[in-house]
Amino acid sequence: MTEQFTYVTISGMALLRGLFWLALFVFFTFCFIVLFEYGAHDFTTGFQKEAARVKAFVVKQTSKAEKAKK
Repeated sequence: MTEQFTYVTISGMALLRGLFWLALFVFFTFCFIVLFEYGAHDFTTGFQKEAARVKAFVVKQTSKAEKAKK
């Protein structure tokens, strides 16, 4: 009648490796999107513009979350 439950443990190094691959995926996806929208000739300025847009979006969303908490 009783079930055996197995617990999955993730070592610290495996978690670090997973976070690294996730960050790498997000970075290269961002680079691909910038390259697709701005082209190779305007990649650096496009990267800076899109990075500023992402930063503004994140700041706006975190400020909304803090206001909702209060």
